[in-house]
Amino acid sequence: MKEVEIYTDGACQGNPGPGGWGVILRYQGVEKELFGYDPATTNNRMEMQAAIEGLQSLTRPMDVSLYTDSLYLKDGITKWLPGWKQRNWRSSSNAPVKNKDLWEILDALSQHHTITWLWVRGHTGHPENERADALARQAIEQKAVNGQSSVSRSPK
Repeated sequence: MKEVEIYTDGACQGNPGPGGWGVILRYQGVEKELFGYDPATTNNRMEMQAAIEGLQSLTRPMDVSLYTDSLYLKDGITKWLPGWKQRNWRSSSNAPVKNKDLWEILDALSQHHTITWLWVRGHTGHPENERADALARQAIEQKAVNGQSSVSRSPK
């Protein structure tokens, strides 16, 4: 399978409040940037939406290295999801799972790719994480529902 790197981040002004998500896809030395906006959301939803948008942009099954600064996203998809599904979308405390709609989408998308979920500490100078954050914030500022740019450059 082909290999792709996906860097994601979400941002929110207020929580809840207006939010944005940003994605950088890197494939064979070419980068593509995606970003989007939601007028009323939460930070966790934007983190999840970034991963969804990155994975949905893939046109065929891929080996994916997906980088996120959200432990909620990483732990949710890699540790908690099987238990939630087994308990009919209830948490370990028997409460309904928050953001079930997005978890179901992520679960379905995960079936089409081999994904390695990688956590990076946010706001510590990681170049791609900083750029994904800037894209998410740009989406909020511009109220950009779906934006993208393709950049032909070699990764550093």
